[in-house]
Amino acid sequence: MSKFRPTVVLEKNSTKDAMRTMGPAKVEVPSPDKYLKKHSKEPKLPEKTQGSKDAHRIWTAKKPAVPARTENPPMVIHTKRDFIKTTTVVPMKPQPTCVDTNKGHKQRLENSGLVPEYIKKKDYGEVPEYLLQRSEEERRAQEQYDNFVKEQKEQGAMKHLSDEERQAVVEGLKKSWDELHHEYQGLSLVTDTLSKKAHKERLERAMKQLENDINLFERFKTIYIPNN
Repeated sequence: MSKFRPTVVLEKNSTKDAMRTMGPAKVEVPSPDKYLKKHSKEPKLPEKTQGSKDAHRIWTAKKPAVPARTENPPMVIHTKRDFIKTTTVVPMKPQPTCVDTNKGHKQRLENSGLVPEYIKKKDYGEVPEYLLQRSEEERRAQEQYDNFVKEQKEQGAMKHLSDEERQAVVEGLKKSWDELHHEYQGLSLVTDTLSKKAHKERLERAMKQLENDINLFERFKTIYIPNN
């Protein structure tokens, strides 16, 4: 039960009795002097200012009279420059756009990625500098490794495994993994003691190590081992 239950009940009772009558209990009574007068609710036009009077006077000024038929029109000579203006404005060309939805959404074609702008670059088609640098680093690392292996072989400290020896090692590792897996399958499902749990973890670690060794021997064809 909520600890605020008494407070809620008190607030409910206090607001329940406030509106028992029709409308609010206390309504402000209008003053007798503010009674509704005639034409008080009709819209009133804004008061005229000096600017509005001047504008009204300008628009209501009399226009000149229409000339009679007997009057001669004023002789004014118009030249060609008066009504023809030479312009040198070039009309704007429409921007090429690309519509990408069925509802007419469009965008500029140069921002849509459909314009082959990269072929205009000066270094287009060339190998990037960072790839050349990475290839050079890999070449130097491989060269250093080859020199180290060559030195160790010359000193007689390392031995190169042949394909038959490598395959025999892989078969032996797989056989060992099968034996551990057979033993792992024979464990009980419930590891309720510390010895069972430790034995299960030891088998899992040994199988994981064998899997890594098998992957290593199958991935690399050239393997060197120390003579001792």
